[in-house]
Amino acid sequence: MTLILALETSTPICSIALLSEQGDEISLTQKQIEGVSGHAQSVLPLAHALLAEQGRSKHELSCVAFGNGPGAFTGIRVACGIAQGIGFALNIPLIPVGALHALAANAAARLPGRLIITALDARMDEVYLAAFLADPSGSLALVQQPVLLSAAQAPAFVMQRFLLWQRDLAPDDTLNPSMPCLIGEGWRLPDALAGLPAQWLIDDLTALPDAHWVAHLGLLFWKKQQTVLPEHAAPLYLRDKVAFTTAERAGGQGGNPRAAPATDDLALLPMRRADLPEVLELERSVQSHPWTAKNFEDALDAGYEAWVLRGASGLAGFCLAMIAPDVIHILVIAVVPKQQRAGLGKLLLKQVIDTARQQGQEGLLLEVRPSNAQALGFYQAQGFVQIGCRRDYYPAGKGAREDALVLKKTFEPA
Repeated sequence: MTLILALETSTPICSIALLSEQGDEISLTQKQIEGVSGHAQSVLPLAHALLAEQGRSKHELSCVAFGNGPGAFTGIRVACGIAQGIGFALNIPLIPVGALHALAANAAARLPGRLIITALDARMDEVYLAAFLADPSGSLALVQQPVLLSAAQAPAFVMQRFLLWQRDLAPDDTLNPSMPCLIGEGWRLPDALAGLPAQWLIDDLTALPDAHWVAHLGLLFWKKQQTVLPEHAAPLYLRDKVAFTTAERAGGQGGNPRAAPATDDLALLPMRRADLPEVLELERSVQSHPWTAKNFEDALDAGYEAWVLRGASGLAGFCLAMIAPDVIHILVIAVVPKQQRAGLGKLLLKQVIDTARQQGQEGLLLEVRPSNAQALGFYQAQGFVQIGCRRDYYPAGKGAREDALVLKKTFEPA
């Protein structure tokens, strides 16, 4: 039997669910309270009451799934902290579940075969936004990683990327990518819907993530063995800064820090096989000993983290990384030469960092040639330090070999 306790405290609604799977039977019960405060005091009593009502002991729990955000700063820390406490006490793993992913699961259960665009109110007239493709069975594929942006910018951001989000869907009767579904209370903000096609489906503009969908996604991730150790669990923050310092306010910066404007039309998308011809062309243009098509195909088949940056002029860059037990190992990052030093490498690296934090990894690892001064300088500027050297690691032409410097970036505790 699998028994999952699910917590979601990232919104004014604090919800707790208990999911049980035995054979082909799945049962789920949920409790919730509503209020702008008090989640920290409410979670454990609700969990104890739920377990008692179902005749279950805490020692029967297989894992704890928790909503790790984005959302209210204090709220997502409450769920993460309590999940960690339970995980440590019972020696069980945790499963972080994104708030926007939970929203998408809600819509996919009722409206499979669609592009689902989720939005949550991030306050200050801003939204957290992400997009997912739901296949006919309701399974979800992330096509737009969670971002923070002005609600007024959301329509332009969506329309610039719409065709790219649906590019891999084959036209058939089970998929309806031209008729996206919008879900989440973020779409109610002024101007959030302005300029979007009137025929798009507006599903539920009051929807918030809740423990029901955190539990269902938790079960899916449990079966895929996508768990983290309690000490590696972390909230997902999209707002880098929640308040100005006293000195900054004295210098005239009033209010609170806002999201940076989304000024470009670049889309960060999961790498697909259809991308490989352009990926290979870029790889060959920037690497003296490039990966082969088979290398990339094997990496995609193995489920490595792989992303491409695309714009109106085509492929701008890509990255590929392998998830290891404690770190994410960056294998390749490349940017088209004419767009280097424009921040695209940092954007790709940020995606790997966000993935590593969400997966509970302690940091990033990579190798770089000592002769590649530009790459070495870039990684050092991003906080990587050398921890070792692999002798004769790289081919260097004419039968020679070159060392690899091993660099690591370790994350500060959340």
